[in-house]
Amino acid sequence: MSDRTAPAAESAEPRSLASGFGRLIVLVYVVFAVSAGARALFQVATKFGEAPVSFALSAIAAAIYLVAAIAIIRGAGRLALAAVGVELAGVVAVGALSFAVPDWFPEPSVWSHFGSGYGYVPLVLPVAGLVYLLKRRRVV
Repeated sequence: MSDRTAPAAESAEPRSLASGFGRLIVLVYVVFAVSAGARALFQVATKFGEAPVSFALSAIAAAIYLVAAIAIIRGAGRLALAAVGVELAGVVAVGALSFAVPDWFPEPSVWSHFGSGYGYVPLVLPVAGLVYLLKRRRVV
């Protein structure tokens, strides 16, 4: 018999994507899902005819934020990467278009002007999310 003990078995369950810094990312996604969703509902209910594109974009952003949060919580890495990637593409495209063709965005959306109305968090959040998810992907 040997005094050597068997190497510690790796945990059967990988760490959740929503652990550590991921919890902060999920929290911000949930806050943005609620705030963008509430904004979209209010705008659609009170003045939809004025800027339907802006209001629809806020609703789409809210849905993407919600999908990203749920995917991270559930550990669905591919879905989380897809949602965060679509979010980044959306905020960059809408942000650029809102400067290039301001008439298309008479009312601000969450992503217009790269999220300036939200302290540019809509631009920074998907970058942080992608970096975090890609880094976790290598570990898990």
